[in-house]
Amino acid sequence: MTVHLHAQAAAYLTVAAFLLAAGIYGLIRRRTFIGMLISGEIIFSAAALNVMTLNRFVARDPAVGQIFVLFIMGLAAAEVAIALSIIIAVYRNYRSIHSKEVSELEG
Repeated sequence: MTVHLHAQAAAYLTVAAFLLAAGIYGLIRRRTFIGMLISGEIIFSAAALNVMTLNRFVARDPAVGQIFVLFIMGLAAAEVAIALSIIIAVYRNYRSIHSKEVSELEG
């Protein structure tokens, strides 16, 4: 008997849970803003995979999930643009992209 993983929602949801866990771990452990930004993108990917999985196995209209994923991709692109501009501004002021050095207040 052959088991087709593409026909089971559990396989997709497991991968999405792993992506979410890896993204949260990356947000907690990364010390640079670029690493945190990449971890945030991994979390967005997990959310998009969850939406597409539920769309494929639960929803009646397949266009709904695809529209949600396009919306998530648009949010991710906007997040990257804004975050990179903030990172550039922080680098110009502090000459570092390490979060520990930026979090210390100078008086």
